[in-house]
Amino acid sequence: MTDVEIAQGEERMFEGRLRVYYDGYWIKAYDVPADTLLAKKRLIDALTRRLFNHVEYGLNVPGTRLAEARRAFLDETDQAKKRVKGGMLAGALFNRATDIFTKLVELQACGVEIQADNALMRQCGEHLQESLALGQMVLHRSGEEGIDELWGEPFKAFAFPIEEFYRSRYVKIALTMRAIDAIGDALCSTISGLPAFVSLSPVVAEFVHAAKLKSETLRTDAEVFEVWSSFVVASETLCSFQPAASVVGADAALCAQLSELLRAGAVLVSSMARARVPMPKSTRAFLDRCEDLRQATKNKKELTPRSSALTSPLGPARSP
Repeated sequence: MTDVEIAQGEERMFEGRLRVYYDGYWIKAYDVPADTLLAKKRLIDALTRRLFNHVEYGLNVPGTRLAEARRAFLDETDQAKKRVKGGMLAGALFNRATDIFTKLVELQACGVEIQADNALMRQCGEHLQESLALGQMVLHRSGEEGIDELWGEPFKAFAFPIEEFYRSRYVKIALTMRAIDAIGDALCSTISGLPAFVSLSPVVAEFVHAAKLKSETLRTDAEVFEVWSSFVVASETLCSFQPAASVVGADAALCAQLSELLRAGAVLVSSMARARVPMPKSTRAFLDRCEDLRQATKNKKELTPRSSALTSPLGPARSP
Protein backbone atom coordinates (compact mmCIF):
# COMPACT_ATOMS: atom_id res chain seq x y z
CA MET A 1 0.00 0.00 0.00
CA THR A 2 1.14 3.56 -0.70
CA ASP A 3 1.26 6.27 1.94
CA VAL A 4 -1.85 7.85 0.38
CA GLU A 5 -3.83 4.68 1.08
CA ILE A 6 -2.84 4.48 4.76
CA ALA A 7 -5.03 6.41 7.20
CA GLN A 8 -3.44 8.67 9.79
CA GLY A 9 -3.48 6.86 13.14
CA GLU A 10 -3.80 3.37 11.64
CA GLU A 11 -2.26 0.70 13.85
CA ARG A 12 -0.51 -2.52 12.78
CA MET A 13 1.74 -5.15 14.30
CA PHE A 14 5.31 -5.34 12.98
CA GLU A 15 7.55 -8.11 14.30
CA GLY A 16 5.53 -8.38 17.48
CA ARG A 17 5.44 -4.62 18.11
CA LEU A 18 2.36 -2.41 17.73
CA ARG A 19 3.03 0.62 15.55
CA VAL A 20 0.91 3.60 14.55
CA TYR A 21 1.12 5.46 11.23
CA TYR A 22 1.52 9.24 10.95
CA ASP A 23 2.87 11.36 8.10
CA GLY A 24 4.76 8.57 6.36
CA TYR A 25 6.23 6.86 9.43
CA TRP A 26 5.27 3.77 11.41
CA ILE A 27 6.01 4.76 15.01
CA LYS A 28 6.14 2.63 18.15
CA ALA A 29 2.74 2.75 19.86
CA TYR A 30 2.29 2.66 23.62
CA ASP A 31 -0.68 1.74 25.80
CA VAL A 32 -2.73 4.78 26.76
CA PRO A 33 -3.43 4.93 30.53
CA ALA A 34 -6.92 5.61 31.88
CA ASP A 35 -7.84 9.29 31.73
CA THR A 36 -7.77 9.95 35.49
CA LEU A 37 -6.35 12.73 37.65
CA LEU A 38 -3.67 10.34 38.91
CA ALA A 39 -2.63 9.42 35.37
CA LYS A 40 -2.53 13.09 34.37
CA LYS A 41 -0.48 13.92 37.45
CA ARG A 42 2.10 11.26 36.60
CA LEU A 43 2.21 12.43 32.99
CA ILE A 44 2.65 16.10 33.93
CA ASP A 45 5.40 15.17 36.42
CA ALA A 46 7.28 13.24 33.74
CA LEU A 47 6.82 15.94 31.10
CA THR A 48 8.00 18.69 33.45
CA ARG A 49 11.17 16.74 34.34
CA ARG A 50 11.78 16.12 30.65
CA LEU A 51 11.30 19.80 29.90
CA PHE A 52 13.93 20.91 32.43
CA ASN A 53 16.30 18.26 31.04
CA HIS A 54 16.26 19.76 27.53
CA VAL A 55 16.14 23.52 28.05
CA GLU A 56 18.94 25.86 29.07
CA TYR A 57 20.39 25.54 32.55
CA GLY A 58 19.04 27.42 35.57
CA LEU A 59 15.32 27.53 34.82
CA ASN A 60 14.54 25.32 37.79
CA VAL A 61 16.61 27.44 40.19
CA PRO A 62 13.56 29.22 41.73
CA GLY A 63 11.98 25.88 42.60
CA THR A 64 8.66 26.76 44.24
CA ARG A 65 9.48 30.45 44.87
CA LEU A 66 6.87 31.69 42.42
CA ALA A 67 6.24 35.14 43.94
CA GLU A 68 9.95 35.96 44.00
CA ALA A 69 10.44 34.72 40.44
CA ARG A 70 7.55 36.86 39.21
CA ARG A 71 8.83 39.96 40.99
CA ALA A 72 12.34 39.45 39.60
CA PHE A 73 10.91 39.13 36.08
CA LEU A 74 8.61 42.16 36.31
CA ASP A 75 11.28 44.41 37.84
CA GLU A 76 13.99 43.55 35.31
CA THR A 77 14.71 46.25 32.69
CA ASP A 78 17.69 44.64 30.94
CA GLN A 79 16.06 42.69 28.07
CA ALA A 80 18.74 39.98 27.95
CA LYS A 81 18.30 39.27 31.67
CA LYS A 82 14.51 39.57 31.35
CA ARG A 83 14.52 36.73 28.82
CA VAL A 84 16.34 34.46 31.26
CA LYS A 85 14.20 35.52 34.22
CA GLY A 86 11.10 34.89 32.11
CA GLY A 87 12.27 31.30 31.70
CA MET A 88 12.89 31.03 35.43
CA LEU A 89 9.36 32.30 36.10
CA ALA A 90 8.02 29.71 33.65
CA GLY A 91 9.87 27.01 35.58
CA ALA A 92 8.39 28.20 38.88
CA LEU A 93 4.91 28.19 37.33
CA PHE A 94 5.38 24.61 36.15
CA ASN A 95 6.42 23.57 39.64
CA ARG A 96 3.46 25.34 41.26
CA ALA A 97 1.01 23.74 38.82
CA THR A 98 2.52 20.32 39.57
CA ASP A 99 2.21 20.91 43.32
CA ILE A 100 -1.45 21.90 42.99
CA PHE A 101 -2.23 18.88 40.85
CA THR A 102 -0.45 16.60 43.31
CA LYS A 103 -2.62 17.85 46.18
CA LEU A 104 -5.80 17.46 44.13
CA VAL A 105 -4.86 13.85 43.39
CA GLU A 106 -4.25 13.25 47.10
CA LEU A 107 -7.66 14.73 47.95
CA GLN A 108 -9.33 12.56 45.34
CA ALA A 109 -7.64 9.51 46.86
CA CYS A 110 -9.28 10.48 50.17
CA GLY A 111 -12.72 10.40 48.53
CA VAL A 112 -13.06 14.12 47.77
CA GLU A 113 -14.73 14.63 44.39
CA ILE A 114 -12.73 17.03 42.20
CA GLN A 115 -14.69 18.70 39.40
CA ALA A 116 -13.15 20.20 36.28
CA ASP A 117 -14.34 23.68 37.33
CA ASN A 118 -12.66 23.42 40.73
CA ALA A 119 -10.90 26.69 41.62
CA LEU A 120 -7.57 24.94 42.11
CA MET A 121 -7.98 23.11 38.79
CA ARG A 122 -8.52 26.48 37.09
CA GLN A 123 -5.49 27.93 38.84
CA CYS A 124 -3.37 24.96 37.76
CA GLY A 125 -4.46 25.45 34.15
CA GLU A 126 -3.73 29.19 34.32
CA HIS A 127 -0.21 28.55 35.63
CA LEU A 128 0.50 26.05 32.85
CA GLN A 129 -0.86 28.40 30.20
CA GLU A 130 1.20 31.34 31.49
CA SER A 131 4.34 29.20 31.57
CA LEU A 132 3.66 28.15 27.98
CA ALA A 133 3.63 31.79 26.86
CA LEU A 134 6.86 32.53 28.75
CA GLY A 135 8.46 29.42 27.26
CA GLN A 136 8.92 31.29 23.98
CA MET A 137 11.81 33.10 25.68
CA VAL A 138 13.68 29.89 26.44
CA LEU A 139 16.40 28.26 24.34
CA HIS A 140 17.24 24.61 23.89
CA ARG A 141 20.17 23.49 26.02
CA SER A 142 22.40 23.43 22.93
CA GLY A 143 21.93 27.17 22.53
CA GLU A 144 19.65 26.68 19.53
CA GLU A 145 16.07 27.84 19.09
CA GLY A 146 13.41 27.33 21.70
CA ILE A 147 11.35 24.16 21.37
CA ASP A 148 7.83 25.43 21.92
CA GLU A 149 6.29 21.99 21.43
CA LEU A 150 8.11 20.76 24.52
CA TRP A 151 6.81 23.68 26.61
CA GLY A 152 3.28 22.98 25.47
CA GLU A 153 3.22 19.32 26.47
CA PRO A 154 2.41 19.68 30.22
CA PHE A 155 -0.44 22.04 29.36
CA LYS A 156 -1.76 19.65 26.70
CA ALA A 157 -1.60 16.78 29.19
CA PHE A 158 -3.64 18.87 31.62
CA ALA A 159 -6.19 20.27 29.17
CA PHE A 160 -6.83 17.37 26.77
CA PRO A 161 -7.79 13.71 27.17
CA ILE A 162 -4.70 11.55 27.54
CA GLU A 163 -5.48 9.65 24.35
CA GLU A 164 -5.47 12.93 22.41
CA PHE A 165 -2.18 13.90 24.03
CA TYR A 166 -0.61 10.61 22.92
CA ARG A 167 -1.85 11.25 19.39
CA SER A 168 -0.18 14.67 19.36
CA ARG A 169 3.08 13.09 20.50
CA TYR A 170 3.05 10.59 17.62
CA VAL A 171 2.58 13.47 15.17
CA LYS A 172 5.55 15.33 16.71
CA ILE A 173 7.72 12.20 16.53
CA ALA A 174 6.82 11.77 12.84
CA LEU A 175 7.78 15.40 12.17
CA THR A 176 11.03 14.84 14.07
CA MET A 177 11.83 11.79 11.94
CA ARG A 178 11.10 13.77 8.79
CA ALA A 179 13.51 16.52 9.88
CA ILE A 180 16.20 13.93 10.71
CA ASP A 181 15.78 12.35 7.27
CA ALA A 182 16.06 15.78 5.62
CA ILE A 183 19.31 16.49 7.45
CA GLY A 184 20.70 13.07 6.51
CA ASP A 185 19.78 13.57 2.85
CA ALA A 186 21.39 17.02 2.82
CA LEU A 187 24.60 15.69 4.36
CA CYS A 188 24.82 12.80 1.87
CA SER A 189 24.25 15.18 -1.03
CA THR A 190 26.99 17.50 0.27
CA ILE A 191 29.40 14.60 0.83
CA SER A 192 28.99 13.44 -2.76
CA GLY A 193 30.90 16.49 -4.00
CA LEU A 194 34.05 15.67 -2.03
CA PRO A 195 35.70 12.32 -2.90
CA ALA A 196 37.50 12.21 0.46
CA PHE A 197 34.10 11.88 2.17
CA VAL A 198 32.19 9.60 -0.19
CA SER A 199 32.83 6.53 1.98
CA LEU A 200 31.07 8.31 4.86
CA SER A 201 27.59 8.05 3.31
CA PRO A 202 26.81 4.68 5.00
CA VAL A 203 27.89 6.20 8.34
CA VAL A 204 25.44 9.08 7.86
CA ALA A 205 22.70 6.59 6.98
CA GLU A 206 23.42 4.56 10.13
CA PHE A 207 23.37 7.69 12.29
CA VAL A 208 20.02 8.77 10.82
CA HIS A 209 18.57 5.30 11.40
CA ALA A 210 19.81 5.23 15.01
CA ALA A 211 18.50 8.74 15.68
CA LYS A 212 15.01 7.87 14.44
CA LEU A 213 14.98 4.77 16.66
CA LYS A 214 16.01 6.95 19.60
CA SER A 215 13.26 9.46 18.89
CA GLU A 216 10.53 6.82 19.20
CA THR A 217 11.99 4.87 22.14
CA LEU A 218 11.26 5.66 25.79
CA ARG A 219 13.91 5.17 28.45
CA THR A 220 11.60 2.65 30.15
CA ASP A 221 11.68 0.33 27.10
CA ALA A 222 13.64 -2.91 27.42
CA GLU A 223 15.49 -2.18 24.17
CA VAL A 224 16.71 1.28 25.31
CA PHE A 225 20.16 -0.12 26.15
CA GLU A 226 20.74 -1.24 22.57
CA VAL A 227 19.02 1.80 21.04
CA TRP A 228 20.94 4.36 23.09
CA SER A 229 24.36 2.70 22.75
CA SER A 230 23.88 2.35 18.97
CA PHE A 231 22.88 6.00 18.75
CA VAL A 232 25.92 7.21 20.72
CA VAL A 233 28.35 5.05 18.73
CA ALA A 234 26.86 6.21 15.41
CA SER A 235 27.17 9.84 16.51
CA GLU A 236 30.77 9.39 17.67
CA THR A 237 31.71 7.61 14.43
CA LEU A 238 30.23 10.43 12.37
CA CYS A 239 31.93 13.19 14.37
CA SER A 240 35.34 11.50 14.48
CA PHE A 241 35.64 10.92 10.73
CA GLN A 242 38.73 12.52 9.20
CA PRO A 243 39.47 12.75 5.45
CA ALA A 244 42.77 11.54 4.07
CA ALA A 245 45.75 13.68 5.07
CA SER A 246 46.80 13.94 1.41
CA VAL A 247 43.93 16.34 0.63
CA VAL A 248 45.42 19.77 -0.18
CA GLY A 249 44.46 23.21 -1.44
CA ALA A 250 40.84 24.20 -1.89
CA ASP A 251 39.73 20.62 -1.26
CA ALA A 252 41.46 20.68 2.13
CA ALA A 253 39.62 23.85 3.16
CA LEU A 254 36.28 22.46 1.99
CA CYS A 255 36.92 19.17 3.77
CA ALA A 256 37.60 21.02 7.01
CA GLN A 257 34.31 22.88 6.65
CA LEU A 258 32.46 19.65 5.90
CA SER A 259 33.95 18.05 9.02
CA GLU A 260 32.60 20.97 11.03
CA LEU A 261 29.23 20.60 9.32
CA LEU A 262 29.09 16.91 10.24
CA ARG A 263 29.63 17.74 13.90
CA ALA A 264 27.00 20.48 13.76
CA GLY A 265 24.53 18.07 12.16
CA ALA A 266 25.19 15.51 14.88
CA VAL A 267 24.46 18.12 17.56
CA LEU A 268 21.20 19.19 15.92
CA VAL A 269 19.94 15.67 15.21
CA SER A 270 20.87 14.57 18.72
CA SER A 271 18.94 17.49 20.20
CA MET A 272 15.81 16.58 18.25
CA ALA A 273 16.07 12.82 18.78
CA ARG A 274 16.47 13.20 22.54
CA ALA A 275 13.67 15.76 22.95
CA ARG A 276 11.48 13.98 20.37
CA VAL A 277 10.38 17.28 18.82
CA PRO A 278 11.33 18.94 15.52
CA MET A 279 13.37 22.15 15.48
CA PRO A 280 12.26 23.69 12.17
CA LYS A 281 14.16 26.97 12.41
CA SER A 282 17.46 25.26 13.20
CA THR A 283 16.82 22.59 10.58
CA ARG A 284 16.19 25.19 7.90
CA ALA A 285 19.40 27.02 8.84
CA PHE A 286 21.36 23.77 8.68
CA LEU A 287 19.95 22.80 5.28
CA ASP A 288 20.95 26.26 4.02
CA ARG A 289 24.49 25.67 5.24
CA CYS A 290 24.58 22.35 3.40
CA GLU A 291 23.43 24.03 0.21
CA ASP A 292 26.08 26.75 0.57
CA LEU A 293 28.80 24.12 0.96
CA ARG A 294 27.49 22.15 -2.03
CA GLN A 295 27.75 25.27 -4.18
CA ALA A 296 31.20 26.06 -2.83
CA THR A 297 32.32 22.51 -3.63
CA LYS A 298 31.18 22.90 -7.22
CA ASN A 299 33.22 26.09 -7.53
CA LYS A 300 36.18 24.72 -5.50
CA LYS A 301 35.99 27.85 -3.41
CA GLU A 302 36.34 28.14 0.36
CA LEU A 303 33.03 28.98 1.97
CA THR A 304 32.37 31.98 4.20
CA PRO A 305 30.34 30.40 7.02
CA ARG A 306 26.89 31.68 7.89
CA SER A 307 26.36 32.82 11.45
CA SER A 308 24.95 29.87 13.38
CA ALA A 309 24.90 28.32 16.86
CA LEU A 310 24.91 24.82 15.41
CA THR A 311 28.55 24.23 16.28
CA SER A 312 27.68 24.07 19.95
CA PRO A 313 30.50 23.18 22.35
CA LEU A 314 28.14 20.64 23.85
CA GLY A 315 29.07 18.22 21.05
CA PRO A 316 26.98 15.20 20.04
CA ALA A 317 24.60 13.09 22.06
CA ARG A 318 25.10 13.00 25.82
CA SER A 319 22.33 11.25 27.71
CA PRO A 320 18.98 9.62 26.86
